[in-house]
Amino acid sequence: MSINLQIRDLAYFMKIAELGHLGRAAEVLHVSQSALSKCIDRLEDAYGAELFERVGRGIRLTSAGQLLCERSQKVERLLDETRRQTVSMGKGLAGVIRVGAAATTAEFVLPKACRLLQEQAPAVLLEIQIGMNDVLHDSLRKGALDLVVGPLGTRDEELSELAILNDEVVVVASANHPLAGRHVPMQALCEYRWILSPTSVATRQWLEAAFSANGLPAPDVAIVSSSLASMRNLIAETGLLSFVSRRNLASTGDVLIEIPNEKTTMPRRFGVIHRTDAYLSPATRRFIDILQQQGDAASS
Repeated sequence: MSINLQIRDLAYFMKIAELGHLGRAAEVLHVSQSALSKCIDRLEDAYGAELFERVGRGIRLTSAGQLLCERSQKVERLLDETRRQTVSMGKGLAGVIRVGAAATTAEFVLPKACRLLQEQAPAVLLEIQIGMNDVLHDSLRKGALDLVVGPLGTRDEELSELAILNDEVVVVASANHPLAGRHVPMQALCEYRWILSPTSVATRQWLEAAFSANGLPAPDVAIVSSSLASMRNLIAETGLLSFVSRRNLASTGDVLIEIPNEKTTMPRRFGVIHRTDAYLSPATRRFIDILQQQGDAASS
């Protein structure tokens, strides 16, 4: 099998694996089902193993198919990295930077950094994706993002981190909440309901661990939101407690007020995260430099 044919067949194979159905894959790829069947036959002959098995009206990967799919995805990412690297070598401070950002960093860190990048490298196109940290990190590992600007602490060998600035996450409530602005014991927080991030998010895990460490039950959650930074009015209207960055709190005026307590104040660092083995284009490195200089200026 020629290299070109094998690369095309692997691309078709990954789409079939993604959709789990030959007919749907044929529609998406604009080829016939018979062409896809021959593609699978060629790959199974080349690799000496069955790649799919039937399940109901669809198909799913065998163990051998799963292995080939995982390796094919790595090859696809490597080819994409190589293409982007060779293109960027010719363009210098140009091209596309795909940036993932948590809501807090999107509001308080990115604006100035984006302005400076436009001034220094006007040919660069920034694609910004706002989301929860766990989702962004997964996209980063898969090669869908070049870097993430957000809280650090992934403890993942695949990802490298560069600290920019410090932050604190605190308990907040509406201005007319009975506990607003008061120093109260943690026990008092257990008497009210909360709006928090999903359980997969580090800030919620930290808060629940803090309650557990003090012999208290986890917060009683009434609403789960993937973006607490944008829930200012919801927090105020419902009277629920929440756990947000002090930077977000500063932008709410008198709508939300902190409930101060050392035991519920979470220190964290914001920074840049990228794949350890990824190629960083000159434009991406310039953007990282801008972010780091911005952090240095904020801490001086």
